This record gives sequence, structure tokens and C-alpha cells, in this order.
Amino acid sequence: MVQGILTVALLVNPMDIRAALKEAIARLRAANTPSHKLAAELLLMHALERDRTWLYTHSEASLDLAVAEKYFALVARRAAGEPTQYLTGKQEFWGLEFEVTPAVLIPRPETEHIIEVALERLGPRGIKINLQTGAPNSPLRVADVGTGSGCLAVALARELPHAEIFATDISAPALAVAKRNAARHGVPNRIHFEQADLLENHLHDSQVTTHESRPFDLIVSNPPYVARNEVDQLPREVRDHEPNVALFPGPTGVEIYARLIDQAATLLRKSGILVLELGYDSANHVRDIFTAQPGWTNVSFTSDLAGIPRVIAGERL
Repeated sequence: MVQGILTVALLVNPMDIRAALKEAIARLRAANTPSHKLAAELLLMHALERDRTWLYTHSEASLDLAVAEKYFALVARRAAGEPTQYLTGKQEFWGLEFEVTPAVLIPRPETEHIIEVALERLGPRGIKINLQTGAPNSPLRVADVGTGSGCLAVALARELPHAEIFATDISAPALAVAKRNAARHGVPNRIHFEQADLLENHLHDSQVTTHESRPFDLIVSNPPYVARNEVDQLPREVRDHEPNVALFPGPTGVEIYARLIDQAATLLRKSGILVLELGYDSANHVRDIFTAQPGWTNVSFTSDLAGIPRVIAGERL
């Protein structure tokens, strides 16, 4: 009924781009939508298949009726709580555009700290050519645990052209999205996608017996870390729309860390690096897991722009 009324109104009084954007902003503001102006812009860019520059240099252009109907339908869904990224089907991460669907967690800017820390920790090993000898560096083997959209695996594949990457996820629909993102960014042949619970597939490899036979130089993960008992405190966009399997590891939110660190201890080579994203107020708990287990060194935190410990990294002796 509402959409029908809107169609009649648009037939009587066609909107130009400026008016449509103003109306959408007002509707989203009334619905208490976070970043309502940005959401209105992104949805209009999506409906028009144009960029922001075009939007504002053609603000007096009339909206086609079909485009206007599509746009205000998207605005209504955003006002009801659906994330903008799921409505447009994309999100930027590490300067790359990724497909996102409700099957995967929406990549956050804070997760880019994992890439930064991993590259910093790898140092000269992260460069394809040895700068002193001019010879190729040894190939790297990297694991991305709980890959979701594949944003970490793809970004690392682009940054580390001599790396072979294994991306695991328990969700088959998530892996399908990740595979499409790997193809989109030209790295499908260097990422092996595996449906698995963490790194269980590799733990069962009988060849993992010595430091030299261990498979990985680097393991990264943005694991589920939201406490199930805090679900009511989440924004509705997260609580009602993002996949539970990517959010909640258990009642406290820290359940996966011990398993991940234990598996990494078995699978990382000497000087191998583990980099994990941290949930809110989990830093001390995760640090204690590292310190309680022998064989880890150079364990340190990296904070986000708000000063909150966001990433923890450790190295195998």
C-alpha cells in the first residue's frame, strides 16, 4: 500500500535527485538510522549506478520512476534496520571492494589492523625478493581462519604475491561469497577455500610432526567474539541481520581464543606468527592464554583509533 501511494505521488510530482536525497535523509533521520545522510547517498548511488561526484553534479536531473521506486524501497528497508552494505551488496576493505551478503560478516575498518600487524611482523619475509641477495624469498603459507567474505585472505594474497593461502570457514554460503571475492580481485588460484571448524583439517595431517613440517608461517583470524548474553546490547543492524555463527562463540565471547591459540601452536613453524582480532574487554583474557602456554614470544597488542586493544599477535619460538 505504501509503495503504491509513493508511485502515485511520483507520477504526479516527479522528483529530481536533490529532492529525492533530501526526502530519503528525512525518512532515515526519523527512523533514527545511524549515519542517515551517508546511507541515503550510498543507496541513491546504488539505485542510479552512479558515483557520488555524478550525484552532486546532476542534482537537478529528474529521477526515472522505476529508479525512484527502487530507491525508496531500499530506503524503507534501511529504515527498518537492514544494513546499507547488504542492500548495496558491497563494502570496501583495504582499498578493495568486496561483495557482502547476509551470509557473511560486514568487514569493518578496525579489522584492517590485522593486515597491518601481519605485514609488520613478517618484515623482510613479506617481500617476494630478498633485498640483500636479489634471490626469491621462500614461499609463505598463510591461514585465514573464519574467512567470511574473504577480505583478509584476499588482501593478504594481494600484499604477499609469494604466499599460498588457506581460508577456512564453517559456513558453506560464506565460502561461496569468499570465492567470488577472490575471483573478483584476481587471486583465486592462490587461495584454497576449506569448509572446516577452525584449522581442524590441518591438525589431522599426519605430516605435522616437526617444526620444519608444520604448514604455516602466518595465521590470522577475526573470530566470533561477541558474548551471547550481550546480544540485546548490539545495534539492531548487527543483532537482526549479521550471521550469528560469525558473531557468537558462546556465552562469554572468548570461547574460541583458547582453541585457536592451541591449534596455532601446533601448526606454526618456528618464528611463525599468529594475529588475532580482539573483542571488547577480552585483551587480558587472551594474553593470559598466550602466557600460560610455552613456546610463545613477542606477544603484544595493537590498539584501534579509539585506544582500545584491537589486535594481539605472538610468535612461535
